[in-house]
Amino acid sequence: MLGNLVRYLDSVVARDPAPRSRWEVLLYPGVWALFFHKIAHRLFRADLFFLARVVNHISRFMTAIDIHPGATIGRNFFIDHGFTVIGETAEIGDNVTIYQCVTLGGSNPTNGKGGKRHPTLLDNVIVGSGAQIIGPVTVGRRARVGASAVVTEDVPEGATMIGVKARSTLVKAETYAKEFMPYGTPCKEPCEPVGSQRVDELEEQVAALRAQVDALLRANAEARAAVDAHAEPVVKGV
Repeated sequence: MLGNLVRYLDSVVARDPAPRSRWEVLLYPGVWALFFHKIAHRLFRADLFFLARVVNHISRFMTAIDIHPGATIGRNFFIDHGFTVIGETAEIGDNVTIYQCVTLGGSNPTNGKGGKRHPTLLDNVIVGSGAQIIGPVTVGRRARVGASAVVTEDVPEGATMIGVKARSTLVKAETYAKEFMPYGTPCKEPCEPVGSQRVDELEEQVAALRAQVDALLRANAEARAAVDAHAEPVVKGV
């Protein structure tokens, strides 16, 4: 058990440069939330639902992280900061990273039955801060969900999703191949090459329109000057 704990703490240190030692990681709210969830999940599996909820409420009070006792979580799950909500039928794979204010929420079943209504995150997924993943969707392996994205459909393996409603954006192969991407978003280049190109096109059109307006104003001024130069002088008294 001690070896598993050390491996887990090392996996957190590998993804977060802030801690100077494993001891600091032990103070992280995400680590404590996962500890309480393991207890609550065992109680839930044993049909001790009320006791599981009690442990869940204690965890939420202490960590500001709400993980339903029924959620299934794999190895080396890391919640960086708090205010995260994970629903009952959520399934989380190995080496998944979630940042603050993320919701793995459920859809509202029309048949009145619970069923599978929360997301499934496969191995090595990264979810940026403020992202909302809603419904029984599957987020593929090594996928990244950018900050504040809203995901309501399945995410392909290795995709980077951004925006509301979230859509895939092209990411260079060398970026995709990285073991870890903080906040699930490439920060050294624009997330949407197509969007930045559109802005450049609009700026070029505005510059062209300004040039045309200036040319028309100059032509108008020259025409008026020519008319004034050729006008006959008015002789008083005639």
